[in-house]
Amino acid sequence: MFSRPFVTPVTIDLQVKSITAGNMWEGLGFYKPANSKSNQMICSKGFRLNCSIDREMIVITKALVDSIAERSSETYEPGLSTVVMNFENEFDPYEAVSTPIYQTATFKQPSATVNGPYDYTRSGNPTRDALERLLAKLDKADRAFCFGSGMAALSAVSQLFENGDEIIAGDDIYGGSDRLLSSVIPRTGVVVKRVNTSDLEEVASAFGPATKLVWLESPTNPRLQISDIGKIAEMAHARGVLVLVDNSIMSPVLCQPLELGADIVMHSATKFIGGHSYIMAGVIAVKGERLAKEMYFLQNAVGSGLAPFDCWLCLQGIKTMELRVEKQQKSAQKIAEFLAFHPRVKKVNYAGLPGHPGRDLHYSQAKGAGSVLSFLTGSLALSKHVVESTKYFSITVSFGSVKSLISMPCFMSHASIPVAVREARGLTEDLVRISVGIENVDDLIADLDQALSSGPL
Repeated sequence: MFSRPFVTPVTIDLQVKSITAGNMWEGLGFYKPANSKSNQMICSKGFRLNCSIDREMIVITKALVDSIAERSSETYEPGLSTVVMNFENEFDPYEAVSTPIYQTATFKQPSATVNGPYDYTRSGNPTRDALERLLAKLDKADRAFCFGSGMAALSAVSQLFENGDEIIAGDDIYGGSDRLLSSVIPRTGVVVKRVNTSDLEEVASAFGPATKLVWLESPTNPRLQISDIGKIAEMAHARGVLVLVDNSIMSPVLCQPLELGADIVMHSATKFIGGHSYIMAGVIAVKGERLAKEMYFLQNAVGSGLAPFDCWLCLQGIKTMELRVEKQQKSAQKIAEFLAFHPRVKKVNYAGLPGHPGRDLHYSQAKGAGSVLSFLTGSLALSKHVVESTKYFSITVSFGSVKSLISMPCFMSHASIPVAVREARGLTEDLVRISVGIENVDDLIADLDQALSSGPL
C-alpha cells in the first residue's frame, strides 16, 4: 500500500473583516499543526490548500496545491510552454519563481507517532513531486513517476509481471530496451514475444491467454517505423492487456500516447525533456489508480526514484522543451529532404518525408516527425567515413540534445543485439542515425554534404 503523503495537515485561517473582489485572498494563510514552531506561511494569491491527513495516495486528487483559480466554465487549454512556465507558481508558498531543490535525504517529523508529509526522499520529495505532477499534466496522465534512467523506469514496469506472463514487444526498439527484454526479463519466467508492431496482423496473431502487455515504440529506434497506437490499444484492451509506448523520440510536445489509448507512456527524460545531455532520467506516466499505486510501490520499494537535484535539472530543461523541439524538428525536415536527394544516400527513414510508408498514420497521432532520423548509404565504409568526418555532429549514443549527434547503431546503441538478429530485422551496419540539434541548419547540411561527398567510392 501507499504510504507517501502529498500534503501536510494544516488549518486555514481567514483573517478578513470584509471580503471584496479585490481583497478576498489577502488574508488567506495557513499554519502547521499546533506543535510546530515555524512561522505562518502565506499562500499564493488565488490558491487554496487541499489538505489531507490520510497518507494513502489519492490518484485522482492533485499533489500539493489545488488551484481554485481554474475557471471550470472555460474549455480553452493554454499551450504547452504556457503551462510549463506558469506551473511551478502553484507550489511554493514563498512565491519562488523556480521550484527549490529539497536536497535532503530525510525529513524531520512533528512527533514520534505523527508523520509529516515527507519522511525519506526515496519515498517522496517536494522537488520530485513538482516534476512528476508537471509531467503528468503534459502527458494527460493520472500520475507520473520519475526514475534514475529510462531503463530504470522500464525495469520497474517489467516488475508488474510474474512467472508465466507474456509480453508482446516490438522488434525495432532501443538497444537497451532490447537487452532488457531479451536477457533480463526472461529470467523472471516472463515470456517475451517479438513482433513487427507496424504490422497489425502480426500483432493480433501474437496475443495469447497469458499476454499481459504490448510494448512498442512509434516511431521506432532506429529505423523510424510507425505503429498504429490506437488500433493496437483497442486489440489489447479487448483482451484485458495493457499497452506501453516508449515516447522518447516524440516527447510530450509531439505525441501523447495516453490520449490514443495507451495505458503507460515512458520517456527517457535524458533526451528531449532534459535536452542538454546533462542528466540521466526516466519517466513513467500512467492512466488509472491501480497502475499508479503499483508504480509508486515499485518506485519506492526498489529505490529507483530520481534524486532532487536531477529533478530540478529536468524542471529547468523542460521550460525550453517546446522551443527546442520545434526548432530541431524544422531543421530535421530540411536535413531529411537534403539527404533524400543526395546521390550517395540510398534511403532515408523519417516520417516527415512524403515517401515514408507510415507518414499519414504518424501525422494522425502526432504533431510532427521529430528530429531523429536515420539513413542508409549502402556502404559500411562510406557510412563510417560520414560519421567520422562531420564537424558539427558529435559521435555519441543518445538523442534529443541541443547538440547535434551522429552514430552507427549497429556498433553503438544497438551493438548488444546479435548480428544475425539485427540482420533479420533489417538493421544493417551501414545505417547512420542523426539527432538534429539547434545549430544553424545550413551549417549542418553543408557538413553532411562534405562528409558524404568526400567519402570512399
